Amino acid sequence: MGESAERGRSLEEALRGELAGEVRFDSYSRRIFSTDASMYAIEPLGVVFPRDRDDVRAAVEIAGRFDVPVLPRGAGTSLAGQTVGRAVVLDMSRHMRDIVAVDPEERTARVQPGVVQDDLNRAVAVHGLLFAPDTSTGNRATIGGMIGNNSCGSRSARYGMTIDHVAGMDVVLADASAARFEALAADEVARRARGDTLESSLYRVIPALVEENAEVIRTSVPSHWRRSGGYRLERVLPEGGPLNLSHLVVGSEGTLAVAVEATVRLVRRPGAIAALVGHFGSVNEAIEASPVALEEGATTVELMDKMILDLARQSSVHRHLAEHLEGDPGAILWVEFYADTAPEAAADIDRLRARWKAEGLGYAVVAAPTPEEQAGFRALRKAGLGLLMAAGTGGDRSTAFVEDTAVAPDRLAEYTRRFASILEAHGLRAGFYGHASAGCLHIRPFMNLGRSGEPARMRAVAEAVLELVMDFDGMNASEHGDGLARGEFNRRFFGDAYYRLMQEVKRTFDPHGRLNPGKKVDVPPMTEHLREPALPRAPALDTHFAFPGDGGMRGAANQCQRIGACRKSPAGGGGMCPSYMATKEEEHSTRGRAMALVEALSIPDPRAALGEARLHEVLDLCLECKACKSECPLSVDMATLKSEALAHHHEAHGIPLRTRLFGNVRTLNRVGSALAPLSNLPGAFGPVRALMERVVGIDRRRPLPRFQRDTLQRRFKRFEAARRSRSPRSGTSSRGPLLFLADSFTSYTEPEIGQASIELLDAAGWDVRLVDGVCCGRSLISKGMLREAWKAQRALVQELRGPAGAGVPIVGCEPSCVLTLKDELPALAEGSGTPDEAEGARAIAAQARLVDDLLAEALLDGSLRPDPASEVAGRRILFHGHCHQKAAGALQGSVRLLRAIPGATVDVLDAGCCGMAGSFGFEKEHYDLSLTIGGQRLFPAVENAGEDTLVV
Repeated sequence: MGESAERGRSLEEALRGELAGEVRFDSYSRRIFSTDASMYAIEPLGVVFPRDRDDVRAAVEIAGRFDVPVLPRGAGTSLAGQTVGRAVVLDMSRHMRDIVAVDPEERTARVQPGVVQDDLNRAVAVHGLLFAPDTSTGNRATIGGMIGNNSCGSRSARYGMTIDHVAGMDVVLADASAARFEALAADEVARRARGDTLESSLYRVIPALVEENAEVIRTSVPSHWRRSGGYRLERVLPEGGPLNLSHLVVGSEGTLAVAVEATVRLVRRPGAIAALVGHFGSVNEAIEASPVALEEGATTVELMDKMILDLARQSSVHRHLAEHLEGDPGAILWVEFYADTAPEAAADIDRLRARWKAEGLGYAVVAAPTPEEQAGFRALRKAGLGLLMAAGTGGDRSTAFVEDTAVAPDRLAEYTRRFASILEAHGLRAGFYGHASAGCLHIRPFMNLGRSGEPARMRAVAEAVLELVMDFDGMNASEHGDGLARGEFNRRFFGDAYYRLMQEVKRTFDPHGRLNPGKKVDVPPMTEHLREPALPRAPALDTHFAFPGDGGMRGAANQCQRIGACRKSPAGGGGMCPSYMATKEEEHSTRGRAMALVEALSIPDPRAALGEARLHEVLDLCLECKACKSECPLSVDMATLKSEALAHHHEAHGIPLRTRLFGNVRTLNRVGSALAPLSNLPGAFGPVRALMERVVGIDRRRPLPRFQRDTLQRRFKRFEAARRSRSPRSGTSSRGPLLFLADSFTSYTEPEIGQASIELLDAAGWDVRLVDGVCCGRSLISKGMLREAWKAQRALVQELRGPAGAGVPIVGCEPSCVLTLKDELPALAEGSGTPDEAEGARAIAAQARLVDDLLAEALLDGSLRPDPASEVAGRRILFHGHCHQKAAGALQGSVRLLRAIPGATVDVLDAGCCGMAGSFGFEKEHYDLSLTIGGQRLFPAVENAGEDTLVV
């Protein structure tokens, strides 16, 4: 072992010996934390997950002992590379997530750095309070990360930036000592300056440094108030009132101290919010209308251009958000007014509408009076980053490096025109959206940084935009910070004198340069450490699935742009990603798994990497719910990627017995049904369950499905006989033939569901024919048995391609089976079958339908009529949709069916995953986690539903 490796091992051992939190130095953990949402990648030395401030102090002390840097990190959503570096990464987001205290009278909250912005707002909402900074990543951005970047967001014109809401903080300094930074009177500053500690030196040096260079500070800092670049030295000038060193730490990107707790100020929630959407022919027309909205007192003025709107219309997830727009605007403005009462807010809207009309601004206005409508438009605005990142073609990606500039709002129109001319001169296109109220538009050119010459073109654009910003007395970094993308330009932007002050501040706080070095000052060129150029060419790998686009399987994993939408907290809604929500661990997010796969698929022998135990561990907790395919802005399909990886793992290590059992569940269920009721006895016998747990790993605490002797096939034979005995008139079908899939579950364990579906389809006029003896391969796919799955699917294609080609619907009531036909079947056929078989699979996919959809259509056209005397009429119904059904956006039919029940009220749960996920909840090592997942939202919703509520 080399000296460097030995030193790394000693560092790891020292951290493990003194920290309560986890310590990870393996290659996959380092790779997962080598990136953030930026274009950069630097592999860290290792990762630790501090449990408390004592762990943070210990980590900083040990790093000092070994003379290595430390890097505090929140959600890793930084766009400028702030949270990547050759350091020991402190992941503050996993354990340090407590809201320590809320003081409604003082309107403050004490929080740990890992608290998520939206979670804090939910917690203080009961007091009518709000943490005002409003980032678009609020469902995963941490307060610590917001402090590090001095974040703000759409409400900044009214409420300012994070720095305006931080009263004080507890920090760990570079020498591992603890300090409390807060507003101090002069006598207290003098008292704390006495002594020989690092903290006392701060109180001696910083006030003197600022006072001696006050004129440099006043003349070097741009007049625009939206500043997250550099150090905020102007906030500690003598005229600023009591000295508060926390105002230097805010926006310092972890280079001055590590925050372990912060006291943040809260504001009163508005009594009422009114909103409207102004429609304009172009971006510049919208920008010119923005100052009018500000003059009328708007809190929020957000711009979205035509590119963003068109992308939303093309997105299955966001399409509904753009449905209420009038015509085809070149840009829209989303405007919010906050007021004490609803009439006051409505009057503000009316006044703005009248002014725009009088001044000929815009061609249409759509009001958003209800919270639901407002939430939809806010979601559309917050989706901008993801929509743009998903829009790249031919290797181009929406690239963040000039996206954070800001100028005075009344000069934004001219600034934007000149900005656009720079992009045009360099042959680039970009989407325009962002905070018109603050003069900040997020403009991300589409580039392919892996292409020769592209980094140089990026630098040329960055330098041209920098000069433009300086011409307008604006800010080069207005909310996303400097990081690696903009830190290099701080000397040119602020001037030599101010930059030397920044270096002196850094040396005073961090004499040995160990806190996130290479950010803010002494930053390498922006074209160093770029992620895409450093990726080797993807090695060849034969796969079972066909992965579209360049790069095959690695390309599919590398679609991830690392913006962290998979890291949202459970209360944030949606289903992605259940295992991350439960564990709060990066490697169990879609992003973490994608980065691990990119690592494995970049080595010369990717087949060997796919067989590695550590990679298998990273992928293990993916529940294959497919929420990522719909909720991830880049549609990273981790379920399919995991299945492919499992197939290669099996090739290297063989297929375990339990995997074979669950993969062949159709055969298992068929045998169990044939032997019922005797086959049900072992499931209720303790010693047998204990043996099953020990030998196969099926947890004894989980009830097993009960096999039914009277299968769906038998019931269908009786149904056919009854149908033949009916009079010709009553038995005549008007809709034509329909093939009903006899799936593995409704055939043998819950045949009454299949029977009811068939009877309803028959009543609706369909000539129902049962398809038995073929299988969609769902369970085999989920267990990575892809050769066996394709064998089953090939038989299915041979049997069903003819009817499918003739337009016959192929219908089932098990969502995972039907949606397998629409999704995995074509991909597996294209990757493993012949072109002819692939064509047949696509024909089947086009005809695959859920029974709910056909029945909902029959209700709509009157072929079916609900029974007003039904026992469920008039009841409240709580509906929890199937994960795959939600991921495919296929809930509408089920909801329409339920809402057709006379007098029924239907509540559609946004409760994520139940935790079962096929076989996952049966497996001993996953049992407890499955309960945790179900217990986050679903179980409480069901428990609180009331006795008369029907849960489906």
